[in-house]
This record gives sequence, C-alpha cells and structure tokens, in this order.
Amino acid sequence: MKTLLKIPARSCDQTENLCTLPLSSEISTEGTKKLQSYLSEKTNQQFPTLTDTNINLSLLNGNIENFIGMSQVPTGIIGPLKVQGTAANGAYYVPLATSEGALVASYHRGARACLLAGGITSICLKEGVQRSPVFKFENLNDLSLFVSWFLAEKDSLQDIVKKTSRFAKLTDTKIQIEGNHLTISFEYFTADAAGQNMVTICTDAICRFIVELCPVKPTHWFIEGNSSGDKKATAYSFNNVRGKKVTAEIELSASIVSEVLKTSSELMDRYWRSSTMGIIQSAAIGAHGHYANGLAALFLATGQDVACVAEAATGITRMELNKDGSFYASVTLPNLIIGTVGGGTNLPTQRECLEIMDCYGEGNSIKYAEIAAALVLAGELSIAAALSAGQFTKAHQKFGRKKTI
Repeated sequence: MKTLLKIPARSCDQTENLCTLPLSSEISTEGTKKLQSYLSEKTNQQFPTLTDTNINLSLLNGNIENFIGMSQVPTGIIGPLKVQGTAANGAYYVPLATSEGALVASYHRGARACLLAGGITSICLKEGVQRSPVFKFENLNDLSLFVSWFLAEKDSLQDIVKKTSRFAKLTDTKIQIEGNHLTISFEYFTADAAGQNMVTICTDAICRFIVELCPVKPTHWFIEGNSSGDKKATAYSFNNVRGKKVTAEIELSASIVSEVLKTSSELMDRYWRSSTMGIIQSAAIGAHGHYANGLAALFLATGQDVACVAEAATGITRMELNKDGSFYASVTLPNLIIGTVGGGTNLPTQRECLEIMDCYGEGNSIKYAEIAAALVLAGELSIAAALSAGQFTKAHQKFGRKKTI
C-alpha cells in the first residue's frame, strides 16, 4: 500500500514569513547591505566571498535585481586563434570563463592546430532577430480579413520601428496560419546589439498599432507565440537565421593532425562518421560535438545572454578525409545571438574580455561572430581528435580532477 507524504499545514504567519524577501530593481549600497543582512538572518549563514565586491554598483542597474554579490567564474585564455573573415582578420586571444577542467586546454590545442594550418576562414552570412506574436480570432473568416488588411499596411510598419528604436530595422515579415490563430514573425536587423529587448519593444509597438487600427479585432494577442526560437533549439533555424549565421572552415595537413592533435586524419574521419550516425539516432537538432562548451564559456566571459546558448549551440559540423591525407572541417552556426554593445557587455570584466578580442563597442558584432565560429571549429577538432585516438578520458583525468591539497 502506498504511503502518501503528509505536508504539515503552515499558519498564515509562517507563510508570510517565507514571502517577505524584498524585491529591488534599483541597486544601491544601502539596499544591497539590507539584502545581505536579510539573507544571513534567514539562512543563518555568512557569505564573505560572494558579498565581497568593490564594483561600482551603479553599473549593475539594468542587469540584475535583488543584487547581493558577485559569482566569480575562473577565466582562462586561448590563442592566438587566427581568423580570416569579412570583419575578423588577425590572430586573437580568446577569454573563456568556465569551471570545467580540460575545456580551455582542449580549445587551446585546437587553436594551435589551426594557427599552424594558416588560420580559419570564418564568414558571417546573414543577420536577423525575430519576434513572433500570435493573434487569435473568432474564426478563419475574421482572420482572413485581418491578414488582407495587414498585408496592405506593411509598408507603414517601418515608420513605427524608426520611432521606437534608433538602431532596429524591420527587414522581413512572415505569416503562419493555424486554424483561427495567426502568427506574424517580424525579423529585424539590430546592428551591434544582441537585440532581443530591442525587437520585443519594436514588435509591441507594431502590434498595438495594428490592433488599434485593424477593421477586424483579434479576441486577444500575445507578444510571443513561442515560435521565434528564442532560447530554444529549432529545426527552422537551418533554413533561416537567428542573430548571426556564420560558417567557418579549415584544412589541416596530415602532419598537423599527427603532431598537434595526436591522431590521424583517417581516425578523425572514421570517428566523425560514426558519431554523426549517433546524432541521427538520438534525433538531436543539428550535428556537432560540443558547441555549448565553447559558446557558454565565451558568453560568460564577454557579457552575452548565456541562456542563448540553448539556440546558439544548434549547428552542423562536417569533417572529411581528403585524398592526399589532409583533413577538412567546417562548422555552420545559424543562431549566434550575440552583441558587442548593450546587455552585459558594459560590465567591467566583460568589457575587458571583449577588449582582449578587440570586439568591444559599435562596429564589432560581425567580428565577434566570426571569432566565435572559429572558436567552435577549434573545439570540434580537438574533441574529435581526443575521442578518435582514445585521449578523451586521460585529458579529463589530467586537467579536470581536483588535486588533493
């Protein structure tokens, strides 16, 4: 017979006591100290490292609420990572923030192999950020009348965007109908910002405009119908773009594969074909080794929205053995949501990490994207080499285990 877990009833006083954490969006020294004291009292714990910070608190407004301290993530450096692109042209040192031992070592090895091969070609192919509101109507007839009116009004939407944002440009609209539901995907160019807040604000202004003027009103609408791909891996991205779409390639000689990656082109090719079959059988979206490792570490170091790794780590890696024994590899990332202005890029350490890469500020987002794709390719080569030659476990034993103090 099953025994049900009995949860003791709480009094109103007890419940209220659990819900008294004050919410504060404005950050000040006084407010931070109050929160720290409150937390210590409620948990009966002290947090000396977490709360010990000399950062200018005014820099954090707009980035965090209920601020109590700084979580410190170890940051390593790899490079030089040589890149040849439309905006990235040079040898770059790339900061990676992570607590995973062996990650920096692996990407550094991949970067060295690519440097000796003459560098990675990395090209930003396309840009665009979407927001996809959904409108519900009483029936298909009402929806059709709305669509006919909307299509005739599309040209006027640019004026709304111009009035709402200095940087955003509406580049495309697509409609999708499902019963009495209409989804309109608005695609924007967002310059050097990641642009998610920008496109949300612009789309909200457009929606309020069309709902106010349209001859047939929707029964209700939502700013996002969950189809734009925001922080999700979607198959749709392979035929489109979300953020920046970048592809990168390299050709390694057999000697570089042998001397730097400690394996052979034949083994790398054999492993990659086998691992791609594993990807197909697991029904993953995309086919690659570990994009999320490098992207998460790079995003943390440089002030990106780290949750965007959920979509940014969607992509395709291809590896091929050439007839002369050399090795070709490429990566394609269609969903790089990144920025070099706004968001967390202005925070002190994040700005410094962007400056290490010569990527801080306006005019640098394409360069950043091309470096990011090159980084991912270096990481794919290194992990494929390790797995093909049986080095993977030893590397993690060497670099990823805590040493006894």
